[in-house]
Amino acid sequence: MANGSETGRSNRGFASMDEDKQREIASKGGRAAHEKGTAHEFTSEEARAAGRKGGEAVSRDREHMADIGRSGGRA
Repeated sequence: MANGSETGRSNRGFASMDEDKQREIASKGGRAAHEKGTAHEFTSEEARAAGRKGGEAVSRDREHMADIGRSGGRA
């Protein structure tokens, strides 16, 4: 195939890299943002609010919550 893969996917871009390479690049970006002073660091209150918001969104779907409860510790 012309795009370099038999599955029809491109070999280009961040998503096509292996996880270690992605992690390395992301880590460099994080360090650069902290050095530049533009990285956001959550306060404990912001983190609590974000967790609460996510929990509320998930718990709105009663069927999903029931499925989670039924699956228990089978993971």
